Amino acid sequence: MATLLVLCRFLHFCVVLLMFGAWVFRPWLLGAHVVQPTLDRQLLRITRGLASLGLLTGVAWLLLITASMAGSWDSALQPATVQLVLGKTFFGQVWTWHLLLNLLLVIVLIKPWPALRLPLLALLLATLAPVGHGAMLDGLSGRLLILNQVVHLLCVGAWLGGLLVLVLILRHAQDHRLKPILRRFSGVGYGLVAGLLVTGLINVRVLTGQLWPTPLFQGFALILLIKVGLVLGMLGLALLNRLRIKRCEQRLGSLKASVMMEWLLGIAAVAAVSLLGTLPPMVMAG
Repeated sequence: MATLLVLCRFLHFCVVLLMFGAWVFRPWLLGAHVVQPTLDRQLLRITRGLASLGLLTGVAWLLLITASMAGSWDSALQPATVQLVLGKTFFGQVWTWHLLLNLLLVIVLIKPWPALRLPLLALLLATLAPVGHGAMLDGLSGRLLILNQVVHLLCVGAWLGGLLVLVLILRHAQDHRLKPILRRFSGVGYGLVAGLLVTGLINVRVLTGQLWPTPLFQGFALILLIKVGLVLGMLGLALLNRLRIKRCEQRLGSLKASVMMEWLLGIAAVAAVSLLGTLPPMVMAG
């Protein structure tokens, strides 16, 4: 059951992060009023599929949590037990809103209501913040930790989803002027990386009571170390692309491979986060 929960968390986080970031970066990279029929149709089709997958994995996540609390799958599939989890637990109360937002997003993506997409995606992403370690503290400290987690997720989502849009743009490179697009992405990327690192360090300090958890190569600390390594790999590739931006049209093949590798490293980092959320952060006494 623990393995299924990690897999479910991974898929759901990926879905929500990618959708949010893609719709944030699409107008920024190409212009809000610039019509790109091929790319926009492709992005909308991908988002519809992701939103449906998000709803399925969101329900599966709820059932896995219910089964864990109830102690059996039979109990998890009983409406009364699910209703008890939704109504009487903090996770359930947050998840009720999360699933409703996900369902509304699926409807909005079918109907011609484009103005509602980004607000719904932002709310959907924000309601992931209180799930997991974000709910460990009470009172003002707990609310500040959740707010910090919201900012962290917004930075991660924008970076990952922006890379997805960049991958789609590079597939139709002949239709775009790549230099200004890459400069815009790179410029915002520095701010996102800074936000990601600062909020990540705050999370670690608050949850573990120290700048870095120990022992270094066990449990929570080891997975966190792997996550940081993956993020540093993404940053290294981003800096390399920035340095070679002047000749991007001449090295289109290597640029596509580099951006795809950066995106895959980001997905792997989300997998590490999904596992981290199920591990105790080893809060230190004193």
